[in-house]
Amino acid sequence: MSIRHLDHLLAPASVAVIGASQRPASVGATVWRNLNGNGFTGRCYAVNPKYADFDGARAYPNVAALPEAPELAIVCTPPASVPGLVAELAAAGTRAAVVLTAGLDAAQRQAMLDAARPSVLRILGPNCIGMLVPHLGLNASFAHVGALPGELAFVTQSGALMTAMLDWSRSRRIGFSHLVSLGEHADVDFGDMLDYLGSDAKTRAILLYIESIEAPRKFMSAARAAARNKPVIVVKSGRSAQGQRAAASHTGALAGSDIVYDAALARAGMLRVDTMQQLFLAAETLTRFRANRGEKLVILTNGGGAGVMAADCAEQFGVELAELSPATIAALDAHMPANWSRGNPVDIIGDAPAERYVRALEAINADPEAGAVLFVHAPTAIVPSAEIARALVPLASQSPPRVLGCWLGGESVEEARQIFRAAGIAGFETPEEAVRAFEMLVTYRRNQAQLIEAAPARPEQAAEPDLKSVRALVQQVLGSGREMLDEAEAKAVLAAYGIPVVATLRVGPDPAAAAEAARTIGFPVVIKILSPDISHKSDVGGVVLGLDGQAQVQAAAADMLARVRAQRPAARIAGLTVQAMVQRRAGAQELIVGTSIDRAFGPVILFGQGGTAVEVLADRAVALPPLNEPLARALVARTRVARLLRGFRDTPPADEAALLRVLVAVSQLLADVPQIAELDINPLIADAGGAVALDARIRVSMAAPAGALNFAIRPYPAQLAQSLAWRGRRLTLRPVRPEDEAQHLEFLQHLDPEDVRLRVFYSRRSIERTELARLTQIDYEREMAFVAIERDAQGVERTLGVVRAIADPDNVEAEFGIIVRSEMKGEGLGELLMKQIIDYQRGRGTRRLVATVLSENTRMLQLARELGFREEAHKHEPGTRWVELELNP
Repeated sequence: MSIRHLDHLLAPASVAVIGASQRPASVGATVWRNLNGNGFTGRCYAVNPKYADFDGARAYPNVAALPEAPELAIVCTPPASVPGLVAELAAAGTRAAVVLTAGLDAAQRQAMLDAARPSVLRILGPNCIGMLVPHLGLNASFAHVGALPGELAFVTQSGALMTAMLDWSRSRRIGFSHLVSLGEHADVDFGDMLDYLGSDAKTRAILLYIESIEAPRKFMSAARAAARNKPVIVVKSGRSAQGQRAAASHTGALAGSDIVYDAALARAGMLRVDTMQQLFLAAETLTRFRANRGEKLVILTNGGGAGVMAADCAEQFGVELAELSPATIAALDAHMPANWSRGNPVDIIGDAPAERYVRALEAINADPEAGAVLFVHAPTAIVPSAEIARALVPLASQSPPRVLGCWLGGESVEEARQIFRAAGIAGFETPEEAVRAFEMLVTYRRNQAQLIEAAPARPEQAAEPDLKSVRALVQQVLGSGREMLDEAEAKAVLAAYGIPVVATLRVGPDPAAAAEAARTIGFPVVIKILSPDISHKSDVGGVVLGLDGQAQVQAAAADMLARVRAQRPAARIAGLTVQAMVQRRAGAQELIVGTSIDRAFGPVILFGQGGTAVEVLADRAVALPPLNEPLARALVARTRVARLLRGFRDTPPADEAALLRVLVAVSQLLADVPQIAELDINPLIADAGGAVALDARIRVSMAAPAGALNFAIRPYPAQLAQSLAWRGRRLTLRPVRPEDEAQHLEFLQHLDPEDVRLRVFYSRRSIERTELARLTQIDYEREMAFVAIERDAQGVERTLGVVRAIADPDNVEAEFGIIVRSEMKGEGLGELLMKQIIDYQRGRGTRRLVATVLSENTRMLQLARELGFREEAHKHEPGTRWVELELNP
């Protein structure tokens, strides 16, 4: 369930308080007072059999006595009464309820949901503070204060943080479009609120406080859709083990690994921050400065100390300071005193008049590599700060924005701050705050780049894996009662997916057999213990390196078997593995690539610095599959070892392409083989010559926890692509991809303006970059666009037509649109595309396919009739027709 009936919850025309009270300091009394004391113009009803009236208004003994079914009910009665009240409300026709009551047991909670389900009555809570919609004057909560109207939405799992946020924001005159306390989120959850607020015109940015996510695929789909439209900024508690335990006990839900939440939030294009104050800092920055694309910073200041503080903070947060070009330094030399800093930070000296500030900013703005400018000003007696602000505004307010303002001080710079703020220039109290804000912007932009990636479960360019043999091996292992593959089996799985592995032979627990295997492979070799009871071989002396001769191998094997049997007498010894000793090049790095199943988000992929000290080094990052090369590259970049892989001094860089191929292959393996529960490649040796797996362990499970169906993000549906002969042409029908952007633009630019008007009701062929991206970067969980592609003699693709359908979050209706090249009208391509989208949406379980069509668009209306659509005049849009096709009645 998602946005159905949320309009009744968040914009009701009538509200009833069930359990309204006149007892001072009670929840019922506080809710009634808040509902009637904030300018709400809807109809309000008090329900409590103990009272005849409330503040001169009639009170009602029960739901049945109400003069109408309220659109929203606020329930603040004892736990045992809640299921029955919800059933009464549902029967009366109410479609939303805020259940403030705490203490419902599992049976009562389920009975409440069962009572609501038949009529799709939406429930916020239980055990929540309630909600506020300030622009409606609606305060459906027992919060101690109201909220100012504004453009930020705040959704939280913690009621205490909501009341703290109200207090904190009022003191700073920060306003909200919505404040929502989810409580135990038995029904309405983060996914629902993101769907609603993502398209809400009154909400400019969405702020979330998250403790746990119970429906990760729904959350990710809603988050990705919302994050395409506006900034979504998250405080996720539980970074520490103690915090995770507290969150679990607080919400009654399992919290996933914090590092996985980091990966999920980044992949969804959201920004994670650490404190409530940073929520507002990030919202301010992204609102005023999001259009800036720079990743480097120039610090412009009239005080050396302030510049040094800002530079220190930049290093702390990983913000790169731009190196001024010789041309920029020359331009600054022309206007600066001889003792200016001649570098970044640009210190123009404390006696600078307003003109010097202007010339300095002009010179920096002219440097394309300068990125963003942090302007830090300390007040002086030479020139009033307000005069400097007025002089800089014409330059500092240009679009796209390049200037972040920081006026140090208090009363003497307040007017300057107000001048910058009125001009829409992002402003900050301290250099540290400004640098942190810029770092947030850079992180947000990188996360947005991950958002637009649509990775397939199986990469198109990858060699076909030997999936049949892998599945047979997995079934053999499970059939034998085992879960752990031995080392040779694990390496066979990797090799089947094109991951280079070192030559390995398996023998029984026989030193002579190990020596013979070593002769077959060639020296030097490594021998390892093989036991289903020993995962970390080095811990028991179960690995010996660099053996150069049969005698050495036989002696080392005998010693190893004796040592392991002495240390682990209960362990079952299956034998030994003998493998070629890899001769490492200088600068080769030991890495780890692994997979596991996260409790919240399902399959995840880990990358980091490997070897025996992997836990101690703790240099790792995780990503949600599926991965493509850009996403794999982003995963590697989030680790410290990435800098070593780029090369240093005389050490050449590692073969990045080889490393990325390993990561993408592991992602594909996870998608193809659902039985994989854990995988470790450690170490994976990477150097200039490539990447090779020296050791591997794989655990499988009959529960099949992996597989593309269990991914938190739906992969690009490459399996839907098809090639077909059509009217003497060879066409490809496939889902649209983000990389189709340029091709899609060419298609749109060659459409006849009249065809565009008939499709979108206005004749415009130009299109904004963000609008174009929205057409090609889609969430396949809830939207589909099929393109018809033709290749010319040179193999260049050309789009001939596109059909798309966007389903509502409940998959009840999907609205479609279709357009083909103007010169191809009447040839039947539209019918081909329509049948494709009809079949797809029917297979997805969508109930109806609908569209609004201009009455004069006779071709489309005729095609719709031929395909079985019902047609009628649109009730709300004159000059249009409504067409509807039942897919799954």
